[in-house]
Amino acid sequence: MVKMVDQKKVQEAIKLLLEGIGEDTDREGLKETPERIGRMYEEICGGMDQDAGEHLSKVFSVDNNEMVLEKDITFYSMCEHHLMPFYGKAHVAYIPDGKVVGLSKLARTVEVYARRLQIQERMTAQIADDIMKYLAPQGVMVMLEAEHMCMTMRGIKKPGSQT
Repeated sequence: MVKMVDQKKVQEAIKLLLEGIGEDTDREGLKETPERIGRMYEEICGGMDQDAGEHLSKVFSVDNNEMVLEKDITFYSMCEHHLMPFYGKAHVAYIPDGKVVGLSKLARTVEVYARRLQIQERMTAQIADDIMKYLAPQGVMVMLEAEHMCMTMRGIKKPGSQT
């Protein structure tokens, strides 16, 4: 797994970034910004050192094969291309083949993969792959609906568009 966020490096980088865009890093509103951003990235990237398997490995035996669906799982992540947020809802469904997990474990799995520098396509595949690996269901479906700030605030500037 990836090591924890190096606060010193993040804070130095943010100070350089602020100077690079012409800001005065001694200005009252910016004095503590590097520290705040360092703490923020520790939270936002907190899933980098987590294994989703710890949530999906606690299973319960079942005798049915009715589809399990958890929808509208809110998530927030960071686009690895622009370091801007994307957020939305995850919908996770699977058809059990003798075992299920508690519903909170699906939401926790989404959270583990959202709390990394990500792209939506990889995050979707990682969630589905782990469900297949740990539950071995008859089938799985994961759908993420998201709004990307890199499309809303810059570039094409299309607020409200979702992928």
